Amino acid sequence: MKRGLDFTISALALVILSPVLLVIGALVWLKLGLPVLFTQQRPGLHGRPFTLVKFRTMRVAPADPDGSSDADRLEPFGAKLRSTSLDELPELWNVLTGDMSLVGPRPLLMHYLPLYSERQARRHEVRPGITGWAQINGRNSTPWPERLEMDVWYVENRSTWLDLKILFMTIPSALKRSGVAQEGQATVEYFTGSET
Repeated sequence: MKRGLDFTISALALVILSPVLLVIGALVWLKLGLPVLFTQQRPGLHGRPFTLVKFRTMRVAPADPDGSSDADRLEPFGAKLRSTSLDELPELWNVLTGDMSLVGPRPLLMHYLPLYSERQARRHEVRPGITGWAQINGRNSTPWPERLEMDVWYVENRSTWLDLKILFMTIPSALKRSGVAQEGQATVEYFTGSET
């Protein structure tokens, strides 16, 4: 049932929001140049990699990865996109294709996989989501151990009603623009281990 709802809602949303997607894409092109989209391999269901698609919010990274930080590359326009979560809209395509769900733990980085404790790794028992329990309860401002525990809590308590609750709570959470970044970070500090 969940996959059917994901497919139907994401297909309708892509059609309804297509003018918004085109406008945002044009603004990214004007403000940041090409490419308009940011793509990156992320772990999905059971840790299998897929290509995440988002609107780009930073200048393209230099050839020397130590040459600039996320804070250096994050543009004011990109920061606004992130704060409103509008940069996440292209992930509806990932939901449509079955790599993601509307609700689930956020897809993090591939190199985090070996760093999770056995319990934290349970976050990959479900498809990653555009929004999730951790996103409406602190987003990136929540410390890693608590954030990952919330992901596992979702896995253990998931239901259609919980998904609907999270979806409805996502709207005011995004409008408040809270928890977009950890204190002192442009986005979020890297996860370095289970800490549990």
